[in-house]
Amino acid sequence: MLIIPAIDLKDGECVRLRQGRMEDSTVFSRDPVEVAGRWVEAGARRLHLVDLNGAFEGKPVNDEIIRAIVREYPGLPIQIGGGIRSREVVEAYLDAGVQWVIIGTQAVRDPDFVTAMCHAHPGHIIVGLDAREGMVATEGWAETSSVEATSLAQRFANDGVDAIVYTDIARDGMMEGVNVDATRRLAESTSIPVIASGGVSSMVDVRALAQVAHSGITGAITGRAIYEGTLDLAEAQRYCDSVASS
Repeated sequence: MLIIPAIDLKDGECVRLRQGRMEDSTVFSRDPVEVAGRWVEAGARRLHLVDLNGAFEGKPVNDEIIRAIVREYPGLPIQIGGGIRSREVVEAYLDAGVQWVIIGTQAVRDPDFVTAMCHAHPGHIIVGLDAREGMVATEGWAETSSVEATSLAQRFANDGVDAIVYTDIARDGMMEGVNVDATRRLAESTSIPVIASGGVSSMVDVRALAQVAHSGITGAITGRAIYEGTLDLAEAQRYCDSVASS
């Protein structure tokens, strides 16, 4: 199981939100490229980038910073989400060197778009399922749909989606612990690998997820915890590696 640092971009800065609320953000750095380097030095094997402005506006806003990170750390696997709602945006990010694009809102609005992108770019498409009480949220989490996360995951089972990033919005940025049960249930409901997100705040969460990783959980995204020091990235990855090899 990979421990994946999150770099959330808002107005060119590295921030963390609470429960996805743009008005409730904490700025951790005004230099996201330097932040990426910090996590690379700590042993990160993948980065999770989110264009928060893009998620709300429906188009890339912080894409130049994302490109700068890709240029600075060539070969580092990077996944990017936020405002990815057209073929042109998908292909622009992949052409820039991003390894995976995360389709969220558009996966709910137009599931066929995900299918088409998987066929056009096999192995490079991730679906982002951000859920509030099991129902998928869209528009940068501003709206809650009538679509169940498990149902949408099953819809993409045969499309070639590389992974699902599952975020429990109620836990995100709150340092209250990850929703292990909901993540495990989603993983068990689909053959697509699941990356846990939202509430990964300490080694307690890492151990709990690692214990059920066999259900199909291949990664865990963490943000506020590694910025505030309640989780050590290198220690968490070492633990996951030891569990996988035992």
